[in-house]
Amino acid sequence: MEGLLVFILVAILLIIFFAKSIKIVPQSSTMVIERLGRYNRTLDSGINLIIPILDKPRVVTWDLPSSAVQEKRRSAWIDLREQIYDYPKQQVITKDNVNVEIDALLYFQIIDPEKAVYEISNLTRAIEMLTQTTLRNALGELELDESLTSRDTINMKLRDILDDATDKWGVKVNRVELKDITPPASIQEEMEKQMKAERERRATILIAEGEKQAKILEAQGYQESQISMAEGEKQAAILKAQGEAEAIEKIKAALGSDEDYTKYMLAVKYIETLKEMVSGKDNKVVYMPYEASGVLGSIGGIKDLFERK
Repeated sequence: MEGLLVFILVAILLIIFFAKSIKIVPQSSTMVIERLGRYNRTLDSGINLIIPILDKPRVVTWDLPSSAVQEKRRSAWIDLREQIYDYPKQQVITKDNVNVEIDALLYFQIIDPEKAVYEISNLTRAIEMLTQTTLRNALGELELDESLTSRDTINMKLRDILDDATDKWGVKVNRVELKDITPPASIQEEMEKQMKAERERRATILIAEGEKQAKILEAQGYQESQISMAEGEKQAAILKAQGEAEAIEKIKAALGSDEDYTKYMLAVKYIETLKEMVSGKDNKVVYMPYEASGVLGSIGGIKDLFERK
């Protein structure tokens, strides 16, 4: 019976020993193993064997800044996935002495578990403090307007600074996102008034531009119409002149000599002039130049002129 009890006891101890020597690591996780208090190795995902009593997982303290109340978690498991930390809102003073409230998100990933465990005592707490300090320094160099309009630039700057600072901790900072930048209520009211005034100014400019374009188009239309009218009058004058020239040529051909043509044209012009002189409604007296009698005398000769022709 004693031998059986010893055998059972030894078997139980062996089972416990083998159970303690097997470590199953989930995917995207790891565990730091210490042997006699010193770093030994980092376990990969899957089944791993350790030596009980000599080897022991290193327990790490993690803060949970995304929770409403700051909590601590002690665990031997190290998550290698990208982690999101939603830090509590904090007050930051800008370059122009405006106290704004900042709400930020941090995306980071542990790439070297050994450094994350041994180079810093509380990794998540250290990252939180570093993020807050970096936010204050970055926004303290900018005025309020720049902070509100250059959010992408601030995000990239914060990411570069934090990634460089956390490299010695075995951490890769992938992104930093400013969810919200909230100025004081008085500043928000002034900004709304300014935006309203800017919208009204733009509306006034648009109306003025529209009126300006309308006047320009109207002037262009008037100019084009005047040009068209002038072009029409020009063409009419040309055609009239061409008609008169053809008539003169025909008259010259009919009369046969320049002297007869001259007499004919003078008589015609005097007849037209006399017609205009006596066409007035109230004209009672008509004054004629003395030289007109000679011309009128030549009019009678037109009959003889055409009879000869």
